[in-house]
Amino acid sequence: MKLKKWAIMALSIVTAVSLAACSSDKGASTDAKGVGFKEKIEKRGKFIAGVKFDSNLFGFKDPADQTVKGFEVDLMKEFTKRTFGDVNMLELKEVTSKTREKMLTSGEIDVIAATMTITPKRKETADFSRVYFLAGQALLVKKGSPIKDVKDLNGKQVGTAKGAVSGKNLKAINKDAVVKEYSNYAEAFQALRGGIIDAVTTDDGILAGMAKQDPNYEVVGNRFSKEPYGVAVDKKNKDLLEAMNKFLDDTIKDGTYNQLYKKWFGQDAPKDLPRDAVLELQPGVDG
Repeated sequence: MKLKKWAIMALSIVTAVSLAACSSDKGASTDAKGVGFKEKIEKRGKFIAGVKFDSNLFGFKDPADQTVKGFEVDLMKEFTKRTFGDVNMLELKEVTSKTREKMLTSGEIDVIAATMTITPKRKETADFSRVYFLAGQALLVKKGSPIKDVKDLNGKQVGTAKGAVSGKNLKAINKDAVVKEYSNYAEAFQALRGGIIDAVTTDDGILAGMAKQDPNYEVVGNRFSKEPYGVAVDKKNKDLLEAMNKFLDDTIKDGTYNQLYKKWFGQDAPKDLPRDAVLELQPGVDG
């Protein structure tokens, strides 16, 4: 009888400890997943988005009024307005291809909305929203240049930004091209305009923004990659990722996405935008 009572007491203690552990684990899991991001951001008073300051059409500082503008900037404004009810809660922080991932994982920014191609390697350290833009890597050259495609880059100096996948992509297609990395695309474009390099390579949307700044330059060659952009979110913030995906789905459905796309790129958004995709080099490109 005493043994039976002891067994019942022991079982009660184990059950209580197990329940407490489960409760503790649930709380830890909640924090790890970032549940309550809205409350945390509202308490902080600002939602911080990492954007480019040097990529015309996507995220750039307008020298005329020193404000940051672009397609990705407008998307983040719309997200802030819909999520927090006040667009003024948005803080835009400059990122580059080299700095953005570290700034995200350190908590310096909440999201990256900065022409960031979704790659398998990047998905190991960050979560990505659904695809919101599909670009393709190409070349920017001075009008009249003999460079018309990737195969014309043998021995030529080609600029790109540090931390971008563009240089590796190019070398995979044409190993004889000479890649020079700059701190950002603005510096690479300046080097091209100064005659230091022969071309700039990155996604065609970014290159189109450069060509718009200076009509003496043009985008040439067929796309030699598929570059899907996603909003990057720290892996701890699962609910922020869900909110971003819902926002993008909603804006695509209600037409807001198309309005912003047309505002910046002068045409309707593609109807066949994939939901999930990763970087893909195009087969059959000579070079």
